[in-house]
Amino acid sequence: MKINGITSTAIVSLLLGIAIPAYSWQEQQNEKQDHPGQQQSKPEQKTKPEPQHAQEQQQRNQNQQHAEQQQQQNQNKQQQHAQQQEQQNQNQQHAQQQEQQNQNQQHAQQQEQQNQNKQQQHAQQQEQQNQNQQHAQQQEQQNQNKQHAQQQEQQNQNKQHAQQQESQNQNRQHAQQQEQQNQNRQHAQQQEQQNQNNQHAQQQEQQNQTKQQRQAQQRQQQTQNNQYAQQHQPTQQQQRVEQSAWQEHRAQSWQSDHRDWQQRGGYHGYRIPDDRYRGYFGPDHGFRIYGLPFMVVGGYPRFQYEGYWFTTVDPWPEDWANNWYDTDDVYVTYVNNGYYLFNSRYPNVGIAVSISM
Repeated sequence: MKINGITSTAIVSLLLGIAIPAYSWQEQQNEKQDHPGQQQSKPEQKTKPEPQHAQEQQQRNQNQQHAEQQQQQNQNKQQQHAQQQEQQNQNQQHAQQQEQQNQNQQHAQQQEQQNQNKQQQHAQQQEQQNQNQQHAQQQEQQNQNKQHAQQQEQQNQNKQHAQQQESQNQNRQHAQQQEQQNQNRQHAQQQEQQNQNNQHAQQQEQQNQTKQQRQAQQRQQQTQNNQYAQQHQPTQQQQRVEQSAWQEHRAQSWQSDHRDWQQRGGYHGYRIPDDRYRGYFGPDHGFRIYGLPFMVVGGYPRFQYEGYWFTTVDPWPEDWANNWYDTDDVYVTYVNNGYYLFNSRYPNVGIAVSISM
């Protein structure tokens, strides 16, 4: 600011020093122009009249006034030039101030940028330190986890070894127990075999006795049947009626005429008690229909055996003998949820029968 003031003062002084001599020189020239014959006419002044002197005085006044106006103009010009110079100086000063402000602002921005860079660098360093610290903590945690895993693995190995040792002891103990159990089982099996053999012998003896009793009963039953047949010998008319009923009930085609109890909707007749069934029915208890009480009910042959009436609801196969009911042994058995009459000569074919009292 001081340098600018000194420079402005020097410039004003220089301009004034140039302007004053020029003004003096210009005034002298003007006087010469205004009074070109003044020196030449000096000898004649004595002869000039008063009016001319007044005109000259007026002319001088005018010249003086003009010089004053010129001086005033010069002063105005100098003042205007000084004001312009001062304005330029002020503008220059303002420009310098503006530049200084810009420099200061730029410096402040640079300082702020440096501060931001420092802060950012500090933040990055802090973040890097945090990352390093976190990495170190993670590494330490991993080491601890690894150490814990190794300890856990060692414990598991020790536990597994203990379990294996215990399992071996248990297996050894189990093997000993198993061996003892096998010995006990073998002894029990031997004992059971002996018991079974004894029981089998007793059962065999019982079966033999039962068989003998059954054979005796069968012989007795056969004798009774023979006696009944002899006592109740059917007449020729009865034989013709019975023969006619059986012949009319012969199948034309067994495969199409036959229907088992399942196809008939199930058996709904009388059921023989188990003890009676085991004693007089089944494959081991054969008999002949000839000589037994006989009748025809609803077109179906019916005979009586052991106190029960048997009605043959099925036709008999066409390939059986014509007089099978007189010559063949038959038996009644319960199979496939119903009662069937079987011929001993044709054991694979059963005739559906219904039982009543």
